[in-house]
Formats: sequence, C-alpha cells, structure tokens
Amino acid sequence: MATLFIADLHLQTEEPAITAGFLRFLRGEARSADALYILGDLFEAWIGDDDPNLLHQEMATAIRALVDSGVPCYFIHGNRDFLLGKRFARASGMTLLPEEKVLDLYGRRVLIMHGDTLCTDDTGYQAFRAKVHTPWIQRLFLALPLFIRSRIAARMRAGSKAANSAKSMTIMDVNPQAVAQVMEKHRVQWLIHGHTHRPDVHTLTANGDPAHRVVLGAWHEEGSMVKVTPEGVELIAFPF
Repeated sequence: MATLFIADLHLQTEEPAITAGFLRFLRGEARSADALYILGDLFEAWIGDDDPNLLHQEMATAIRALVDSGVPCYFIHGNRDFLLGKRFARASGMTLLPEEKVLDLYGRRVLIMHGDTLCTDDTGYQAFRAKVHTPWIQRLFLALPLFIRSRIAARMRAGSKAANSAKSMTIMDVNPQAVAQVMEKHRVQWLIHGHTHRPDVHTLTANGDPAHRVVLGAWHEEGSMVKVTPEGVELIAFPF
C-alpha cells in the first residue's frame, strides 16, 4: 500500500530526458500505487487545452493508461500550468482538485498543495498571481489566437526569470507563519507541497503539536517523489 506524490516536472519538448523519465515512472513505480497525486507544474507552460502540442497529447495518453490500469491520478494546478482545464483532464483521466486538499492517508490527515501561496514574502509574485487567477482575465486570454497566447506566455516566462534572478532565495521560499496558519486552518500535522524546488522534510509546531512539512524536488537531473505508506512518509530521489 502506497500513495505517491510528485510535482514540478516542468515538461517541455526541449527536455526529452525528463519526459522519458516520467514515462518510465508511469509504467513502473506508479503502477503499483494506490493513487498518484501531481501537485502542479507538470508542464513548463500551459496556454490552453486547445494547444495541439504533441507532448501534451503524449502525456494525456500515458496518464490515461495509468488510470485505466486501476491507479487514480489527481492534479493540483501549479503556477506554470494553472490554465490546465477540464478538456485535458478528461483526455488524461485525471481528477482536478482545489488548490488546498486534505487527504486521509492510512490514518494520517495530510494537506497537499502546490506551495506557491505559501511564499507570502514575495509580494510581487503574489500580486501577479492574484491578477492571472482572475476569471475574466483567464477567459480573455483563452479567447486569443494560439500564436498570440504563445507569445504572451514566452514574454511572461522571460519576465519571471529576470525578476527571480534579482530576488533573494529567502523571499522566494515559504513563509513559516503562512505554513503554520494553513496547517492550523485545516487541522493537520502533515503538509506536502512543491514549487520551491527545495526537497526536504521540515519539522515545526502546528496546532500545538509537532508537525511535518515535506517538500518535493523538481525533476531537473533526477526524479523526486513522496511515498506515503501505513508505515511512514518518505521523500525519495531517483534517477530518470
């Protein structure tokens, strides 16, 4: 019995090794899981479910094969693929979840999320996030021709990269108070998230008791997953 969590693969045609590693993961380790949860940024960018990108179609087929084998797959949006919608979810068989979700895993209450909302010290990013998550702005963007959406997304990625290069690592990490607050809001002692690309298991205090925050790593040079079993919670790095 095991439930698996991954995040921050940032799949793109320019990184075929990561894609190949993910496909091997779906055909291997994931096939014996009780469920697979993808906690955002599966893709480097997402400009709409109508994008005919062949990589997206390949991933939908591969995830559908996992789901059809009997392993349910769940998805929480990241900051890169927050526009991923119901059309892709239907094609892949994934179930879309809200940005904060509490699971009961083998007797543990576990909160899962992408993690970007915890980085409250990065006020510039949080203001940008609030803007692009406005429903009417999203509808307007998705109504644009694909080539225009692609150009806008490229400019936004370039702008984000430039802005992040000028920020301290502390600002781009989670805020401890934000972590404690969200765990207390949901009355949990376990939190699993991605986004920061800093894999680790942190101990803290929440709800007056010892608590744990497990951070998934990004799939840059190796894979990263969290495996939750009746016996424990394990952060695992593995080769592609």
